[in-house]
Amino acid sequence: MIAHVLAEGGGGVSVGEHPQWHILGLTINADTVISTSIAAVIVLAFGLYLAAKATSKVPSTLQIAFEAVTEQVERQVETNVGIRTAPFVVPLAISLFFFILIANWISILPHATEEYVRPPTADVNLTFAMSVFVMIMVWATGIRVQGKHYFGHFVQPYKAMLPLNIIEELVKPVTLSLRLFGNILAGTVMVSVLALMPAAVSWLPTSAWKLFDLFIGMLQALIFALLTIIYFGMAAGGQEGEGAH
Repeated sequence: MIAHVLAEGGGGVSVGEHPQWHILGLTINADTVISTSIAAVIVLAFGLYLAAKATSKVPSTLQIAFEAVTEQVERQVETNVGIRTAPFVVPLAISLFFFILIANWISILPHATEEYVRPPTADVNLTFAMSVFVMIMVWATGIRVQGKHYFGHFVQPYKAMLPLNIIEELVKPVTLSLRLFGNILAGTVMVSVLALMPAAVSWLPTSAWKLFDLFIGMLQALIFALLTIIYFGMAAGGQEGEGAH
């Protein structure tokens, strides 16, 4: 229904449709690749800038914000996983948070044409790829830390739960990806619907929704990073050397 309305309205974003490249028999969503690349460049530039400007004297606002995020992530990793058990979880979670944040916010960047710049996280292909990558690392970490005992949780609390526990584990990357994809796609749909209103009146609800969209984008980046840490904690048994949490 919404897709039909947007298609007839003209100038809006077609739901589920992407400009595509066809290369060597592969179909690639061009807008997702472009916006993902822009988000990646912004995150890399942000990291390089902080590395060059970081100081122990009077830190900049960006450095303070980055250090605050890093401190919170380290605290969550220490509580759920144990930093010495999986030290790479901290940079992974921080990278995911900032990349998803910028990817979610990319639609607010100025652009020269009236074409709407879609967040790449509104494409399920990207969110599912990130989720699968995270879960493969989670499963590998669980096996590395717990060895053969890692597979014991599939028969807990009863052996009869084996099929359900396997399904639950396989569904994790699906729910992780769809949660992010659904929320960000809903934002693009709302912007498209508001764009169908006359320009004289659309600016107010569009501006209000954009502000709300910024909050949702930050919240979804936080949830994805936090769930990543929690999944690592579950796989590692929530313990670190000296004891369990």
